[in-house]
Amino acid sequence: MHLDPDVSNAVKILVVGHFGVGKTTCIGSLSEIEPLRTEEEITEASEGFDDLSGTPHKTTTTVAMDFGRLTLSDTLVLYLFGTPGQERFKEMWEELSRGALGAMVLVDPERLHESFPVLDLVESFGLTYAIGVNHFEGTTDYPLEEVREALNLASDTPIVKCNVRDENSSAQALITLVQHLMSLLG
Repeated sequence: MHLDPDVSNAVKILVVGHFGVGKTTCIGSLSEIEPLRTEEEITEASEGFDDLSGTPHKTTTTVAMDFGRLTLSDTLVLYLFGTPGQERFKEMWEELSRGALGAMVLVDPERLHESFPVLDLVESFGLTYAIGVNHFEGTTDYPLEEVREALNLASDTPIVKCNVRDENSSAQALITLVQHLMSLLG
């Protein structure tokens, strides 16, 4: 699908989160084009680097970035960039954050402690963000205010439940971020 020549505004959004939280899946559920994925098989070389304890069925990992596109109107398109989840890719995050208007921070409520380094990076890069609490069937449904408190979020930081496997749910999380960005732009 080619980009309509009438599109005059493009916005870069990051989809970030810790290892195995669902960034690649989220971009895949939202993108109107076949997303670019840089997934590689997890090998023994990642031992000591990647903690698979919270993701026992994970067999691949993003090694550079994910990329997708979502046209919002005749004149506006969002470019979605997913970052690798491991801290060793911090330099990649820094490069990807350049020119980004904001970030959707995905968190797994079962592994919130893994979200703090991600939030530190997002804040250090000066990105406005919203939190998407990835929740799907078979996982504990934590109240959003408990997640907000556990993450020590400011009261004006948007937080929403989402299921990154579901297009509508992922879209609702992205809409929450976009509305937050628009409210700050005035």
